[in-house]
Amino acid sequence: MFQIITDACCDLPAEVLDQAGVAYIPMILTLDGKEYIDDLGQTFDYDGFLRSLQENQQPTTSQINIGRYMEYFRPHVENNVPILYIGFSSGLSGSYSSSLQAIELLKEEYPQALIHCVDTKAASLGEGLLVMEAARLQEAGKSLEEIIQWLETYKMNLRSWVMVNDLKHLEKGGRISKAAAAIGGLLHVKPIIKVDTEGKLQNVDKIRGRNKAIQKIIAETAHDLDLTIVNQLYFAHSGDQETAQQIFKELKAKYPHVPITRYSLGPTIASHTGYGCFALFSMGKNSR
Repeated sequence: MFQIITDACCDLPAEVLDQAGVAYIPMILTLDGKEYIDDLGQTFDYDGFLRSLQENQQPTTSQINIGRYMEYFRPHVENNVPILYIGFSSGLSGSYSSSLQAIELLKEEYPQALIHCVDTKAASLGEGLLVMEAARLQEAGKSLEEIIQWLETYKMNLRSWVMVNDLKHLEKGGRISKAAAAIGGLLHVKPIIKVDTEGKLQNVDKIRGRNKAIQKIIAETAHDLDLTIVNQLYFAHSGDQETAQQIFKELKAKYPHVPITRYSLGPTIASHTGYGCFALFSMGKNSR
């Protein structure tokens, strides 16, 4: 027996993780001087948050500190339950580094503690895809070592294609450089972003027109899609339900026999992408 733990940046609803037997660590964000907890939809006022994004308010987010990791890891360690932590990309947050430091401190108290961390090099439902696959493998009876090997073997096959309205939220949050963000001011140009080998955001294209940009991320996903690794697509969005539903229908028409998981971008991720972001996550044929 071992416990899978992730964080709120996986953007999976709390009830989905609960059903899968996965624990999670909430994230904390600040808006208008008030602190909120990203608890994956349990109490967070997501509709109000989206209105704030539409009004161009800029939330700030905080990484998970060492103390909070120790708080969530400790009960399992005390009960001699091994832990598999599947975490938010180290290329986008210092949280992963804090998790490693927390483990070192816990092992001073509990030398027998078995805690393994996997840096997904991913965010949002890309991270969520890996979490759910790990939970599926655990349910199928795979060992902790086998699941770790699967994650480390295939995590770099993960494809993350993202379209944002502009890059101002990502630039202000420090997730992309000012030079890269300059494209965001161009009229009707929609930036296309992917996650690179370091788990960082890379601005790779600029498409004039929203529909063309959406078609671009669908085409990029289809280009080297490998459904033999994970027979599923994950689709995330922040608001704009009408467009999101149109994209979802198009994906279902293109892949009628492939399960497509659709959820909203969580507030921690959406704080950096802004309103009207759309993202597709899948497995590709080769490492990125």
